[in-house]
Amino acid sequence: MQRRSFLKKAGMGAIAGGAVIGAPAIAQENPSIKWRMVSSFPRSLPALYGTGEKFIKYVKEMTNGQFTIDSFPPGEIVPALQVMDAVSNGTIQAGHTCGYYYFGKNPAYCFDTCVPFGLNARQMFAWMTEGNGMTLLRELFEPANIVNFMMGNTGAQMGGWYRKPLTSLEDLKGLKMRTAGMNGSLLSRLGVVPQQLASGDIYPALEKGTLDAVELVGPVDDEKSGFFNVAKYYYYPGFWEAGPQVSLYTNKDAYEALPASYKTILEAASRWAAIDMLSMYDAQNPQALRRLLAAGVKLQEFPRDIMEAAYNAAQEMFKEYSDKDPMFKKIYEDHMAFRDNLMPWFNAVEGSYTRFVSQMIAKNRKKS
Repeated sequence: MQRRSFLKKAGMGAIAGGAVIGAPAIAQENPSIKWRMVSSFPRSLPALYGTGEKFIKYVKEMTNGQFTIDSFPPGEIVPALQVMDAVSNGTIQAGHTCGYYYFGKNPAYCFDTCVPFGLNARQMFAWMTEGNGMTLLRELFEPANIVNFMMGNTGAQMGGWYRKPLTSLEDLKGLKMRTAGMNGSLLSRLGVVPQQLASGDIYPALEKGTLDAVELVGPVDDEKSGFFNVAKYYYYPGFWEAGPQVSLYTNKDAYEALPASYKTILEAASRWAAIDMLSMYDAQNPQALRRLLAAGVKLQEFPRDIMEAAYNAAQEMFKEYSDKDPMFKKIYEDHMAFRDNLMPWFNAVEGSYTRFVSQMIAKNRKKS
C-alpha cells in the first residue's frame, strides 16, 4: 500500500474511531485549525528543512485539509536558535529543531538529540518508542510548556573538516574548532578551543586560518559547504553525534486544545517524517562521500588515543552534570543503561555482518 494512501486512511480512521468515513463527515466533526511552524534549518538543507514540509503535508492529507500548518525558515519569524523559546511562550504553535541547540539553558536537553558516545539512530528510535526515552523527555520539557515528538534523525555524523591531519591527541591542543554546546564542552577538555561563529562567517575564517577545523553534519550536507576546498582532511566517526534526533516541539496549550484525533495524527505524521529523514541520509550520504573523495578529500579515522581520551573525558563530564542536576542524572542513567544493553547485540550481529559484507565487496572490486 502506498504511504500517501495509508496516511490518509489512517487519519480518517483515527477521526472516525476506527472506521473510514467520507470527507464531509470529517469536516463536520473536526474543526479547521491553522498553525505556524518555524524550522531551525535553512531551505538549503533539503533533508532537514524538507522533513518539516513532508510532516505538514501528511497532517493536511490525514485531516482532509482541516488541520494546516505553515512552515517558516529561520529568521522570518524568529532566529534559528530561538525556536524553543518561541514555542514555549506561544509565539508559534510548533517548531522543528534540535534539543542540543539549547544546551546553555539546560544540558539535559541534549538527550533529546544526542550526547557523546550515546545511542545511534536505530537505538535512539528504540529508546524513544520502546524504552523510557519519550516519557523522560516529556517530563523534561513539561516545565517549558512544550510537548515534544521525534521528527527526524541524521544517522551517525562525521567528525568534521581539518586543515591539517590529526596523528595523535597532541594535535588537538590549541586547535581552534567551530563547535558548540556539549560537544564544545567535551572537546575543550582535550585541548580544543571551541569557536562559535555564524554560518556565514565559517568559510572565511577557515580559509584565512582563523579556524583550524569545523564540524557540520555528514557528506550530503557538508558537500554544499565548500569547506573541502580549504580543509581537505575529513574525519570520522563523529563520536559526539552517533544518532542525532531532530524534534517537533509543540506549544502545550495549543496541543491540548486539539481534538484527540488530531493529536494522534501529529504523532503519526511526525514518525513518518522521522523515517523519511533517516532514509534520505542513508541513501544520499554514500553518493555524496564518493563525490567528495573524487574531489580530493582525504577520509581519515580518528586516532585511537583521541577516541579513548574523548570517551574518558565524556564520563567525567557526565558525572559533573549529574552531580549538579538530578533530572540530568535520571535521564543519563536510563539512556546509557539502554545503550549498554543494546551494544553487545549490535556489535555481534549487526557489526559482524556489516564488516564481512564490506570486506567481500572490497575483495571482489580488487579482482575486477
